[in-house]
Amino acid sequence: MDVPHGIDIDYDVLRGLLAPGPASGTSPGAGPLPADRTVASDLAATVLRAVADGGWSLSAIRHPLGFLCLPVLRDGDKGVCVHLFDAGNGGEGEGDEGRPPLVHAHSWSLISLVLFGRLTNHSVRLVDDPVAPTHRVFEVLSRLDGTDEVRRTARLVRGVPDGFGRNATGDVYVVGPGDFHATVVTGGRPAATLVLGEALPGSKDMSLGLLSGEEHSSVREVCGREETVVAVRAALRRIDEADY
Repeated sequence: MDVPHGIDIDYDVLRGLLAPGPASGTSPGAGPLPADRTVASDLAATVLRAVADGGWSLSAIRHPLGFLCLPVLRDGDKGVCVHLFDAGNGGEGEGDEGRPPLVHAHSWSLISLVLFGRLTNHSVRLVDDPVAPTHRVFEVLSRLDGTDEVRRTARLVRGVPDGFGRNATGDVYVVGPGDFHATVVTGGRPAATLVLGEALPGSKDMSLGLLSGEEHSSVREVCGREETVVAVRAALRRIDEADY
């Protein structure tokens, strides 16, 4: 999609570069080619430079999971974002302040290229247990106006750790729709990812909460120009330092 800022962004092309398998020129189970990862990373850097230089008046959005999101492309059920994680809050999970990770599941498939930094994805398997549960499942409804409604469900579960994957600069990881996980920034430094998402019809965004947790709503904060540019320029410096 060639948008007003002049950057050609095509979800399907990016997916072909990053998704493992024949479409990316690799065998099933193999990762994307280094050259393909570099092309995708260069596109992310081009987007960030356009924002930093004023060629694209794109504002960062403060995501409820703790990172800044730059919504690069929305094309029906498909989307491309750049996520900027701060080391101080641990991004989506436990960081320097010791916050517990928020276990959640997306209604869409996620392919993520680490632009810089280190992230660990902790997978969690849910076991339905109405007798001795540890958590309640909540449904998250995200509105077009930026409001997130968190609704209680009757599902009571235990979350069982089901492995983890460590990812560093240049790595690509995939999270399927409905897969419960928590993403933690590691290494004591910020991180950033180029994220491709494609909604799966019938799937829901979900999270684990307290058994007694109440329904609530929140509005995603849109960052001002100055805050956005400061974050983007910091990310560009780290991308330039990253070693692929």
